[in-house]
Amino acid sequence: MIVRNRRTAALTLRADEWAAKKAARQAVETVRGWDHPALAVADLAAAVEHFVEAAVADGGKRISVHLGDQEQKVLVAVLSHLCAAPDEAVLGRVATLATVDSVGTDSAEDGRRMWAVLDTAPRRTGRPTV
Repeated sequence: MIVRNRRTAALTLRADEWAAKKAARQAVETVRGWDHPALAVADLAAAVEHFVEAAVADGGKRISVHLGDQEQKVLVAVLSHLCAAPDEAVLGRVATLATVDSVGTDSAEDGRRMWAVLDTAPRRTGRPTV
């Protein structure tokens, strides 16, 4: 995976039962430092947790979480570092989060990759003006 022209961070964790909570906490901490005041922290944490839980279930020894931002979007990509079948259920859970613009999964030589793009633009409240 190649990411260019944006802030990025990579987290590597042991694939154990605590990985999802640790990864979510570290991802939120990282992205908060990128000045996205309207970031839906709960959505970011949930996306990371769901993807990491799925990656841990693949049975490998480690997982990695990659974060990136550009304009008012945040990319979350989680790799299991093993070839595994796509998990449509996890994509469905992540896709229902309010600020998620898109989700996907693929396999490459670095293993199964699951990703989501979250919108950090401030949400409009109230009724639209006519």
